[in-house]
Amino acid sequence: MNRNLIRALLYAWERPEFRTGLQHLIDLDQVTALLAALSTEDRDHEQERRAMDLLRSALDSPEIRRAVLLLVESDDIRLQLAAAVAEGLPDRPALAVAVASALNDPRVRAQLHAALDTPKVRELLLQAAEDGAENRRLSLARQVLVLLARHRTARRLAWSLHRHGLLRALRE
Repeated sequence: MNRNLIRALLYAWERPEFRTGLQHLIDLDQVTALLAALSTEDRDHEQERRAMDLLRSALDSPEIRRAVLLLVESDDIRLQLAAAVAEGLPDRPALAVAVASALNDPRVRAQLHAALDTPKVRELLLQAAEDGAENRRLSLARQVLVLLARHRTARRLAWSLHRHGLLRALRE
């Protein structure tokens, strides 16, 4: 995981209103310890697996999903996320710019909210995050095509991402 992304998560985590809203849903101390461990240089695969498990449970919980998506509405969080993407893609600056542009578009954020309310979209995102290291691109591409054919929210989000040049930057 990217250090800027972890810093953005830590920044969000330190916001009292965010933690207060989540304290009845998850173990705050466990999340704090995990984020601190992930922000160091020498993290192991077990910590990354725990982070993926936490992400999965967060996406499955409507309350946590809404809280996280509300954070994306914050300018400072979006700046940290854009910096994390740029740092993670030094050889693909066009993609980093497209991601930042899409994150700053209120319509894209609204469509992201709608798409993440769809269980199949959440499942595909989690699979992409897990399989990213294993490079199962053909399988993921096929699933994305099926998803786009079946879910209007996914098509709307894809069209918005296309307008920001994100799909073109992914192909390059």
